[in-house]
Amino acid sequence: MVMKAIQPGPWTNFPWHFMGDFKYLMYTPLVAEVTYSAFTSKGVPKTGNDFVMHILILSILRHFVGQAMISLSRWPYLTRNYEIQRKGVTFEAVDHYSTWDDVIIFDALILAGFLRGPPFGNQIYPAWDFGGLVICLLLHMGPSEAVYYWLHRALHNHYLYTRYHSHHHALFIPEANAGSVHPFAEHVAYAANFIIPIIGTWALGRVSVSMVYIYIIVFDIVNAVGHCNFEFVPECLFRALPFLKYLIYTPSYHSLHHSQVHTNFCLFMPLYDYLGGTMDKNADALHHSVRQGVKEKADFVYLTHGTDLLHMFHVMLGIQSFAATPYTPHWLLWSLYPVAVLVMALLWLFGKPFAADKYRIPGVCGETWLIPRYRFQYSLSVEKNQINALIENAIHSAEAEGCRVISLGMLNKEASLNGDGSLVVRRNPELRIRVVTGYTLTAAVVIKRLPTHVQEVFLVGSSEVSRGIALYLSLRGVRVLILAQSQRCFERIQSEIPHDKQRFLVNVTKFQAGQQCPVWILEESIAGRDQQRAPAGTHFHHVNLAKPLIQARKDCTYTSYPAMRVPSNIKGLRSCEVSLPRGVLHACHVAGLVHSLEKWNHHEVGPINVDRIDSVWDAALKHGFQLA
Repeated sequence: MVMKAIQPGPWTNFPWHFMGDFKYLMYTPLVAEVTYSAFTSKGVPKTGNDFVMHILILSILRHFVGQAMISLSRWPYLTRNYEIQRKGVTFEAVDHYSTWDDVIIFDALILAGFLRGPPFGNQIYPAWDFGGLVICLLLHMGPSEAVYYWLHRALHNHYLYTRYHSHHHALFIPEANAGSVHPFAEHVAYAANFIIPIIGTWALGRVSVSMVYIYIIVFDIVNAVGHCNFEFVPECLFRALPFLKYLIYTPSYHSLHHSQVHTNFCLFMPLYDYLGGTMDKNADALHHSVRQGVKEKADFVYLTHGTDLLHMFHVMLGIQSFAATPYTPHWLLWSLYPVAVLVMALLWLFGKPFAADKYRIPGVCGETWLIPRYRFQYSLSVEKNQINALIENAIHSAEAEGCRVISLGMLNKEASLNGDGSLVVRRNPELRIRVVTGYTLTAAVVIKRLPTHVQEVFLVGSSEVSRGIALYLSLRGVRVLILAQSQRCFERIQSEIPHDKQRFLVNVTKFQAGQQCPVWILEESIAGRDQQRAPAGTHFHHVNLAKPLIQARKDCTYTSYPAMRVPSNIKGLRSCEVSLPRGVLHACHVAGLVHSLEKWNHHEVGPINVDRIDSVWDAALKHGFQLA
């Protein structure tokens, strides 16, 4: 739920708040007008429609620039050494900032009605006027900045703050899009102020089309810069040009306004804080301290990859509100398929493993890295060597950065790719970093999900996870009906247990064998007709993330791929892991974290050591992870 002001006043929500994601339909009248004009106006001056077309183009650019600034401000490689606040942004913050583009819709509607009507719309404006651009800048530096400063100070009056401006300050750590998150009434006041440079330039006869574009886009960029949570402005800039400290703020300067509240009220120009006596005396010291940098390294890396083409928008570097919900292809993203195809091609040609997310848990700084490949590419034999090379490159890069443990996620540990991770370790015997597949904890999660007094299970599969589950259960007297790929696979598993326990492993060849069994453990995504063989009330446990299981029975229960809920002391986790709920990670991801927290010094690759299933599970519980 999006947070509000302390005591929300009138006109808090934007008029289209009730529309949710359908708010973008507010552009429909503008699109319809431009489209109609394109088909009906031939050789007729259409100044008003030209303005509407430019407003639509400008709005698209603003959405793109806003998203680009959000993505850049979240890129761990760019930000992690120069973060200002290191407490970590939460899902609550993501929800709060999800309305950042409401102001773009509002401005488009207002400009469409304002600039195309008299006396503005009956004139033809040049594409470029440098003098007009200078006038616009001066008007912004003068009236607009000054008016904003005093308006901002007024908004910190108790009455206005509790009813309006506290909405903007609801969360301690700002993000690049936080500068656009205000109550509707407050933004109306801002819009009236920020239109002054455009009206003033028009009144002086120097308005140009490019001036409107440049002023608004630059405004958005500088606004985002002040709210991003990392300091990238070098100190040498102010030493070389001291007067700039009065003309342009920095992220650390504005962060003090969010942490101290009653200082640094300026919009973009600290000059007004100096004149008004509200400059925070710690501004220079904080800037210096943050720019010294903290050489923070990842202790643990979870190495995964994209699923389908739209999944790249689901990572933290993508669309924040999309990434903060369980993954499913969203209708709003269908129009981005061409972009997704282009991204895939670029990643295939030039991509290297990259950090896409980060979080902190006491004792471990964790990051999620992506192999620049998608699920379908892992099934292509021509890609296997290149994918293995990318995986090894990521492992060596993580090791070079001082990482202790790397966990292979999703298809990065497939037996057909690298022998359940063992091939990677054999080829690199000198590795100091520990490689973890997470199979042991994955098997443990499946086992702990089973009914307490289960007597018999029907198991479909012969992977390492299936093998580990079969061995663990049979050693404890649970009858396991195994539908394996071959008799040889079954015999290999059976040979690993004592003779007196082998009777608990039963080789079956058809799904009918499980028709009396109330617990099915599935490695494969079996068809609906095969699921019909199970009795009513059957619990289906799915263990293969790469092959999603279709839920074909309403009279049965299904569990998702093995996963665990994270402890409450994790900081900075703000994106969902593929289709999992918030605050839930895949078992193989958790396994690497536990490995790092326990400071274990062994690789976990290849066959599961069944004797370690209970100890790995107990270690996960000890560190606060819970069964999801």
